[in-house]
Amino acid sequence: MAPPPWNTTEITSQLTRGIRRRSLLAGVAALGAAGAVGATGGCSRVDVTGATGGGHLLEDLRSKGTVRMGIASEPPYASINSKGELTGEAPAVAKTIFQRLGIKHFEPVPVEFGALVPGLHSFQYDVIVAGMFINKARCQAVLFSDPDYESKDAFLVPKGNPKKIKDYPDIAEQGLRMGTGIGYAEIDYAVGNGVKRGTIQTYGDQIAGMEALEAGRIDAFAGTALTMIEALKTGQHPKVEMTAPFTPKVDGKLQRDGGGYGFRIGETRLRDAFNRELHKMKKSGELLRIAKPYGFTEEFMTDLTAKELCNK
Repeated sequence: MAPPPWNTTEITSQLTRGIRRRSLLAGVAALGAAGAVGATGGCSRVDVTGATGGGHLLEDLRSKGTVRMGIASEPPYASINSKGELTGEAPAVAKTIFQRLGIKHFEPVPVEFGALVPGLHSFQYDVIVAGMFINKARCQAVLFSDPDYESKDAFLVPKGNPKKIKDYPDIAEQGLRMGTGIGYAEIDYAVGNGVKRGTIQTYGDQIAGMEALEAGRIDAFAGTALTMIEALKTGQHPKVEMTAPFTPKVDGKLQRDGGGYGFRIGETRLRDAFNRELHKMKKSGELLRIAKPYGFTEEFMTDLTAKELCNK
């Protein structure tokens, strides 16, 4: 079989450089739909829908009355609870918006996070509703709404925060032992602030990180604040607490990130209608009210746009 016309090594490199809160699988989510990323290293976007004039999916969804939502199980963004119900901040916001667009019924389609983009391209669902981080590599394969939240980093530390850790420079200056998730962007944030890459220990998730903290193998576990808030809700690690959320800096530049909703390239009419409702909710404060039960507070609200994040 002839090799594909795109440079998969370069695509993988671009995608993994765009990793944020998720592991390596998240960064390469679009690789399964690499044809949509485009040839010569992902520099162009290809409309896999055949949509013209902004697409007709909005009208089709209104006619059917149902929208299929691709989700991945990651609280507090989206998940199926123990009762088999769709829950999380992203579905709660999306349901409100789609109802206002005249679509009353919702069909969740649970998949692994790494399968979200390929599933969108193969028409398994109509929109990605998973709090997906927006970055330059993913924007070659997905048409994103503006973000509905902004991510912040934080540290899990022993109760009382004995090392007084607030930011990555504290780890570097004190020569502390830091843990984080496999493939997390927090590794680059730490290295960018002087932490030696070889000293950073990686773990499968926040729970494993808390166990390492309690065992004294690390002094802090770095990750995104929202996932840590969720992990601490279990109450199984009373000797661990979370530091105040913050936006990391590298070389003096704030590393701002946000997540939103993903549509197929070409479906701009649906994306634009979705954005209009989202902006109304931001302005009125309704977005925060909907998101608050899932651990989102004012500091996670954002004025970032998809265009800014796609061009980072």
